Amino acid sequence: MGEKDYGRWMPVKAGIHNAPHRLIGYKERDIWICSLGENIGFEEDGKGGGFRRPVLVLKIYNKAFCHVVPLSTTDRRGAYYHPFDGHTGKTSVALLSQSRAVDSARLRQKVGYASEGDFAEIKRRLMEILG
Repeated sequence: MGEKDYGRWMPVKAGIHNAPHRLIGYKERDIWICSLGENIGFEEDGKGGGFRRPVLVLKIYNKAFCHVVPLSTTDRRGAYYHPFDGHTGKTSVALLSQSRAVDSARLRQKVGYASEGDFAEIKRRLMEILG
């Protein structure tokens, strides 16, 4: 595990938090670019200057808070991964073990969506993992 750059992440995080909160129109099944940040240990990090990565919106709790699963384009297989066509131009792989709740202020841009069938299978598999 390499060194983490929390010093670079903290101003980005503060900027997201301190910006006027914009209520965006997002839906379950949407794929958004999300500022996930620089996280601890094996938690999935965002990439680049905005510490961003695509996420699939699993559950909307209200206009400002939702549950997401981070996505990757790296071909991964196994119980904790689900490859699918996210209509982003590349195959998406849902990182099921990395699902988490996020504030909608972290969502930057809609880039795709999951089909109803893939979405149902991702939710089913996630519930199976969680027991």
